Amino acid sequence: MKAIVYDKYGTADVLKLREVETPVPNDDEFLIKVVASSINSGDHRFMKAEPFIARVMAGLFRPKKRILGNDVAGVVDKTGRNVTEFKPGDEVFGDVFDNAAGAFAEYVCIKKSAAIVMKPKKVSFIHAASVPVAGATALQALRDHGSIKDGDHVLVNGASGSVGTFAVLLAKAFGAEVTGVCSTKNQELVKSLGADNVIDYKKQNFKTLGARYDLIIDIAANITAKDYMRLLLPNGRGVLVGMSSVWHMLGIIRKSKKPLGEDGQTIKAMGSAKAVKDDLKTLGDLIASGKITPAIDRIYPLEETREAMRYFDEEHASAKVIINVCADA
Repeated sequence: MKAIVYDKYGTADVLKLREVETPVPNDDEFLIKVVASSINSGDHRFMKAEPFIARVMAGLFRPKKRILGNDVAGVVDKTGRNVTEFKPGDEVFGDVFDNAAGAFAEYVCIKKSAAIVMKPKKVSFIHAASVPVAGATALQALRDHGSIKDGDHVLVNGASGSVGTFAVLLAKAFGAEVTGVCSTKNQELVKSLGADNVIDYKKQNFKTLGARYDLIIDIAANITAKDYMRLLLPNGRGVLVGMSSVWHMLGIIRKSKKPLGEDGQTIKAMGSAKAVKDDLKTLGDLIASGKITPAIDRIYPLEETREAMRYFDEEHASAKVIINVCADA
């Protein structure tokens, strides 16, 4: 099979298209023919081994797992004898992080316990491939960590990225009034997602405008504890999703031990989202019903994954960058 392989850490230049052996599932695994995948910041971090702590998981001196790609959408090709949830021909999507990735390839072999679910017929492989990591992260930030409610005033800081676009879409689906913060070039994108207000951080400092919010989702990771106290309404909640530095994240974690002040504002650093099958089903149903439509920036064929990763890194991609592995997408 064809796969995008990397044998050392570095820029997108380390990614190579190669012929490798197609994996064979054991009794507790199943094989997916990959139709589409998408790029996430985690792929970029493991490719570069940045921050250095990424090497603890990826391999100290060189990658232990040679194929990136956590998001997958495709068709079940073969199943082991102990796999009863799926059968050959089923259209599925999900997160293969627990499988140590591997979706930038024509086939990926999955443990039966992996966060893989049936793809709704009305959802395209392209849209399904955009969902698992970014969609689940946004959903858990809003619902589980942010306790979003109908009518909340929500600020999404970093509204044009892969997680940010899902955060805007989902916050609107939850019935919130949404303000998105992004750069000048992404204003129209964020408006098209349904944001009620858009702030261009290159022209305005949202921290000094005087507006206050019930919930802040900070993906750009540049809001301090003091900022939260000024920006949050009484009993407001702040959720740090991204990471600009370890020190910033540790500062938020330290302040999360108790309310920030007498008005009961709280903040959390959520870390990485945990792939959950029920969350994937929820997101699939929302797309199938037309309540949300994932935002896609660019689509690249498998052979151009190096260029896709370079675009993701150097051009600061908006929304999702998709890897179209086969023509069925």
